[in-house]
Amino acid sequence: MAETTPSPLYLPTPPEAEPSTTPPPLPGHPPAMTRMDTVGAVPKLNGKPDFDIVSTYQSLLVSDPDLTMPVAAIEALVLLLSQLPPTLSTISETLDLLATSTAQLKRSIPNPISLSAGTDLFQRYLVTTLRGTSINHGPDSGGDFKAIRQHLLSNGRLFVKRAKEARRTIASYGSRFVRDGSVVLTNGGSRVVGAVLQAAAEAHGGGSPRFKVIYVQSAATPHAESHQIIRALRQLSVPVATIPEAAVAYSMGKVTMVLVGAEGVVENGGIISRMGTYQMGILAQAAAKPMYVVAESHKFVRMFPLGQYDLPIEQKVLDFRTDLDDAMDDRGQLVHPDTPTARSRAPSIVESGRWVEQTPAVMERGEYFGTLDSPRAGSKTSSTSSKGPPLSKLSEPPAPAKESALDAQDSAVDYTPPDLITALITESGVHTPSAVSEELIKIWY
Repeated sequence: MAETTPSPLYLPTPPEAEPSTTPPPLPGHPPAMTRMDTVGAVPKLNGKPDFDIVSTYQSLLVSDPDLTMPVAAIEALVLLLSQLPPTLSTISETLDLLATSTAQLKRSIPNPISLSAGTDLFQRYLVTTLRGTSINHGPDSGGDFKAIRQHLLSNGRLFVKRAKEARRTIASYGSRFVRDGSVVLTNGGSRVVGAVLQAAAEAHGGGSPRFKVIYVQSAATPHAESHQIIRALRQLSVPVATIPEAAVAYSMGKVTMVLVGAEGVVENGGIISRMGTYQMGILAQAAAKPMYVVAESHKFVRMFPLGQYDLPIEQKVLDFRTDLDDAMDDRGQLVHPDTPTARSRAPSIVESGRWVEQTPAVMERGEYFGTLDSPRAGSKTSSTSSKGPPLSKLSEPPAPAKESALDAQDSAVDYTPPDLITALITESGVHTPSAVSEELIKIWY
């Protein structure tokens, strides 16, 4: 019997198509070019890509390892001035653009203290030099704006040049404090400290330097900068000993002076520097050893911290935890007790059997977020109860939490009060901590 085609009336009705979630094409693009194809594209102004201040800053740091964060940020702002869009025609708009770009830079890094000091001082410098010029920069400046823009650009470049030369000047001043027979205790990866010690070594000419260096290094988070300084000093025949942070008090009896750098010099003459500087200052004072700080004047920051916990940044130095906290992954889910990560993080929970008591509520969350390698609870193919699958189905977290803790310690800083500091050595000379406020007044007012 011949096959018959069923009437269209009896054809199964196809399921109604769900509405598309793809956004419509952008205006001016061909139909195949959707909004997702343009994600990450650089916006354009008059046919040219907009200036990316963060990428420029990061590129400058990578291209020149000797460049400090504030100087790199200032150089990025100078490049911004050299590429001002033609739509900007007033000083107010230009300064607003600098302020906006500076705020964007500060948000891009976890610890913007030194960067803030340099960029804020740079903007103040531009305003001050602008007031001292005879160029008309009033509301009717009109055609004088080109001259004003060139004035800002030339003075910005001059500021960068002076900032770079500051390190050599400080090295010349500071090397005089490193006398024959000195044993210098230092830490971190300060380029200025390295320049001072190398200048002191080179001052002996062809002879061997007659001083030694004790370098404090963190075993958990070693710094590439400190390794470079140690290698350079040893090549200059300077004897260098490296010690862990726990051996600072033990070594203090051999030390004749402490020499450290700073990320920021605050108004009362104290400093913000790498974690561990404060304890070095306390131990140096207890042992009656002088502590000298070398820092460029563009690191002088208008800040008055009252103590360690009054800094304008968030730090995760003190992280109080229990075994249960250590057993959690980054999403707050318990790691399976049979995994090496669980045994290393929370052995007491695994051994005591408390694990089972903590898991039911978590398993429901894990199933909801798709982290369980099993059928959905409540389905026909599921052989588990409504509380979720067995513990053997829990997956290993992608990465241990210890990595983030080390990163936090690596970038941590502390505050050293002025009463622990003997003197500050800058490109403008040697100052007592009490003179810092006067220097800030000279710089800013």
